[in-house]
Amino acid sequence: MRFAINHITAPKLSLELFFATARTLGLTEVEIRGDLPDIVGTVEPAAVKAAAEKAGVTIISINALYPFNVWSGDLPQRAVAMADYAQASGARALVMCPLNDGTAVSFDELVAALKAMKPILEDRGLTGLIEPLGFPASSLRTKTEAVRAIDAADGHNVYRLVHDTFHHHLARESVFFPERTGLVHISGVTDRAVSVADMLDAHRVLVDADDRLENVAQIKALEAAGYDGAYSFEPFAKEVHDLRDVADAVKRSMDFISASV
Repeated sequence: MRFAINHITAPKLSLELFFATARTLGLTEVEIRGDLPDIVGTVEPAAVKAAAEKAGVTIISINALYPFNVWSGDLPQRAVAMADYAQASGARALVMCPLNDGTAVSFDELVAALKAMKPILEDRGLTGLIEPLGFPASSLRTKTEAVRAIDAADGHNVYRLVHDTFHHHLARESVFFPERTGLVHISGVTDRAVSVADMLDAHRVLVDADDRLENVAQIKALEAAGYDGAYSFEPFAKEVHDLRDVADAVKRSMDFISASV
């Protein structure tokens, strides 16, 4: 297994300290963000690239272009700006998330957005990582629909899936697409009081023996089916963000997963 780490795991750390923490864990693949923390909006891409090269890490993605499937308003301009930033910072891919406010987005609109985004990514040598969100309010909940849309947009050469173990569980999706998957996001939910339908990002912690999302089973299925990409930690819970020693906590989670898989 190849582990990676998303900056949301330790959003209070500066970019340089985040990269250093990754290396402390023996990791060389990282994800940066444009929200929490807002690296994209606050750090020049050249500085990001220099810091990554100095630390010896590869930026496998930037999170996230939202809502990628509603190609209107300022989204086209933001898409170009984020793609330019990714290219200049040395990032390999852009994570692309769908509208998640209860508004339906048609399949045709989804395909049109993928077609519009395709040349922007191609011109910059980037991969588009499509991440279905399993929330009931999401306009794109399943990887099955995402794959169908990618094929309809003739985008198989530029788009890959993000298999997020949290969203896979929330969507109650049983199908895996290892050959179409470019990245796996891992996080767990241990709160026994919350129903699956009510699970939110705030419930997402590091994966341990109390995990309710069946991370180990999902990873085993992906591994058995031939997935060979990175598994990137993406916990959103405040209790993780407030840890004094996040590296130790992530190491324990890495050890648990490795021993269980």
